[in-house]
Amino acid sequence: MSFFTRKKSALVWAVHLSVLLLVAVWLFPTLGLFVSSFRTSDQISTSGWWSALSTQTRQVPAIRVAGDEKEVNGRFIITGELFPDTDAKITAWGTSSRDPAAYKPDEVAELRSGATLTVSPTGGYTLDGPESFEGQRLPRIFSTATSPPEFTLENYRNVLFSSTAASGVGQSFINTLTVAIPATIIPILIAAFAAYALAWMNFPGRALLVAAVVGLLVVPLQLALIPLLQLHNAVGIGKGYLGVWLAHTGFGLPLAIYLLRNYIVGLPRDIIESARVDGATDFEIFVKIVLPLSFPALASFAIFQFLWTWNDLLVALVFLGTDDDTLVLTGRLVNLLGSRGGDWEILATSAFVSIAVPLVVFFALQRYLVRGLLAGSVKGG
Repeated sequence: MSFFTRKKSALVWAVHLSVLLLVAVWLFPTLGLFVSSFRTSDQISTSGWWSALSTQTRQVPAIRVAGDEKEVNGRFIITGELFPDTDAKITAWGTSSRDPAAYKPDEVAELRSGATLTVSPTGGYTLDGPESFEGQRLPRIFSTATSPPEFTLENYRNVLFSSTAASGVGQSFINTLTVAIPATIIPILIAAFAAYALAWMNFPGRALLVAAVVGLLVVPLQLALIPLLQLHNAVGIGKGYLGVWLAHTGFGLPLAIYLLRNYIVGLPRDIIESARVDGATDFEIFVKIVLPLSFPALASFAIFQFLWTWNDLLVALVFLGTDDDTLVLTGRLVNLLGSRGGDWEILATSAFVSIAVPLVVFFALQRYLVRGLLAGSVKGG
């Protein structure tokens, strides 16, 4: 007996460690995307998200001296700021790429023709010389700077509300909601009626219908895309939201009917029979008894269907197209990868916007997920 106890204990530890590993694999990238969505472009490109709360030290690309020249007591002076919009602090600087840390802040660099250059700890520089700098090639400043942690909501304003090219994400967010919500509700409504009929109503051909539903589970949706689009064009639907709703409904119904039917058929028979003895119709039994008891299974399918329709790209491209007015969020992200590949703050924010809603839906309904799936997998009739 002690041998089996030890084996079970080892198995439990293995399961716990495996689950912990899977959670970490999922959690850390999501957390990194969330943190990066609030960081500036400079901080994203110079340090990892895990160091977002610490002071950042970075080598700043060379900045050429520029500014209006003033003459003071026979000396010609140009002043300016290296970092006018940040709180960065200079730790070292130089005038050559061979020695970018030759000087400390406030030290004077001797240049040709008697000119001098100084850089303050806050990034302010002063170029001073006995002759005018007009027509001369002004020196470059290489610097090493530290900056405090910086977080901003500007990324979300640019993505969701700005008039720039990234503002299409806001419209695509609305388009995706317009696709996903009806495409989740419609198959649930249809499948619930069908599942009840296949579970508790006797009629000819019921077994064949159940077998057909099971068979449709393995049909790849890619095989039906073009014929279905041709059918939509033939009946006058064409490309639009109605077409994509019907397509998602058709592709989602087999799983919905199978899942709900297996759950409903496992409900206590005594409740159904007692309601019939009391004179309840099938519709009343369905609405007042079956639907409330089947909520875990309904929630389970709602999670799967919503996540699928929200993250879908292929069906949306086929039945909606690529116009900006109808482009969904996944399509918008693909476009951003091509057109704004260097704007990491825009990409990180847009990506997190795309996963925020599915996360909310999953965590809101996840307590019903396992209950609904397990009940549907072990009960049948």
